[in-house]
Amino acid sequence: MTKTSGGSSGGTTGGPKDGRLRGEIAGVPTRYIAIGVLVVLAVWFLFANLDKVKIQFWVFTVTAPLWVALLATLLAGGVLGWLLKGRRDR
Repeated sequence: MTKTSGGSSGGTTGGPKDGRLRGEIAGVPTRYIAIGVLVVLAVWFLFANLDKVKIQFWVFTVTAPLWVALLATLLAGGVLGWLLKGRRDR
C-alpha cells in the first residue's frame, strides 16, 4: 500500500481514483480521439477544396478536382508513415 497525497493509503500506485488509465477521456484512449479529430479535419479540408486544378507531373499534366490530389497526397503520406513506423519498431 502506498500513501496518496491526501495522507490515506490506497491499493494503487497513485493512479486515478476512478480506475481509468492516464491518457483516456471517457474510457477512450486519447490517441484514438486525436486520430478521429485529424480525420474529421482532413475530410473537412478536402470538401472545402472542390475546384478543378491542373496537376503537372514531370512529363504530363492532369486536370482533376483539388480534393483528389489532396486525398492522394494524404494517403501517400499515411502509407509512408506506416512503412517508416514498421522500420523503427524493428
